[in-house]
Amino acid sequence: MNEQIKSMLRDALILLAITLVAGLALGFVYEVTKAPIANQELKAKNDACAEVFKDATSFESYEFDGDAARAVLDDAGLAEEDIDEVMTALDDGGNQIGYVLTVTSHEGYGGDITFSMGVKNDGTLNGISILSISETAGLGMKAKTDEFGEQWKDKKVDKFEYTKSGATADNQIDAISGATITTNAMTNGVNAGLAYFASIEGGSGNE
Repeated sequence: MNEQIKSMLRDALILLAITLVAGLALGFVYEVTKAPIANQELKAKNDACAEVFKDATSFESYEFDGDAARAVLDDAGLAEEDIDEVMTALDDGGNQIGYVLTVTSHEGYGGDITFSMGVKNDGTLNGISILSISETAGLGMKAKTDEFGEQWKDKKVDKFEYTKSGATADNQIDAISGATITTNAMTNGVNAGLAYFASIEGGSGNE
């Protein structure tokens, strides 16, 4: 065996050893960090739920049918919205008092807008909390302000609409000046959550 072949084999073995060591190290790091990351993600999820359902003391995952949810939204004319996740809100006695829905609207001016919304068993909307948004600064980003968010709070309606001339009813939301597209995306997103809520157990005002 000539020196060139020996050198190639030696380099291959060294590379193999490095790959094995790196793989083992990555596996070890993954195992060590897996639990803390999962706990942090759970905390972030619970914090987001608590933001829109302050009366709840705990939350549990609700098993929902994605295809059925899609059908509900399509029937409601909300093809650009998705229900990403549903959590049940529980009181300190473990009784269900409502739901927290994570919704994504694909109609934002700057892309997808994802938010959480809390809905009580009787259909009252506790409020919303935006999780992800990339709208125009000074315009669409005003969707994250308290002034805009408070408009949805403690409202019990089947469907919202937005107006540019000043809200005069519970089902009306004042549009963000200069950001009609963002307002429309948020309105349709909330309506998607309400439509899905009405289709599941506990929806439509059923306790």
